[in-house]
Amino acid sequence: MKGVLVIIVCIMAAGFAIPERIVIPVVGATPGDWNRKSFWHEPWGLSGVHKGIDIFGRRGAGVTSATAGIVLFVGSIDRGGNVAVVLGPKWRLHYYAHLDSVTASALCFVPPGGELGTLGDTGNARSTPPHLHYSVVRIFSVPWDVEGSTQGFWKAFYLDPDPYLRGTP
Repeated sequence: MKGVLVIIVCIMAAGFAIPERIVIPVVGATPGDWNRKSFWHEPWGLSGVHKGIDIFGRRGAGVTSATAGIVLFVGSIDRGGNVAVVLGPKWRLHYYAHLDSVTASALCFVPPGGELGTLGDTGNARSTPPHLHYSVVRIFSVPWDVEGSTQGFWKAFYLDPDPYLRGTP
């Protein structure tokens, strides 16, 4: 039993030790293609606050993984439409929503810039220009990031992607 616990702790530590290289996940996009103030903007539809950023571009532009990781889920959900979820370094989930098409397969490794799909407006984005909703979620909470804003307790899990995509976390 003690050996199993040691193995689990080593795996957990390794996940935090893996370096994280981040790239903008829409081919051809620049920081001017998203509003850096949209993270945690409110009111935001049924979710209350915007727990990510929207990167705009032309329909069909390539959507790639922002970091190396394992694709955990690809599929379609109500609000997100066609989505992909990648588990990256530091035990962070990278969520890609509103894809026109998904080309990645679940349980496959993707490098930074590895193809996930194409830019679209699926799910609850049908009335908006094509964009990628991109969120980064920590599996392990950071309680000191909780604040008094609307749904501020969720900030223990959600990271603002903007500084990471700009290379200034």
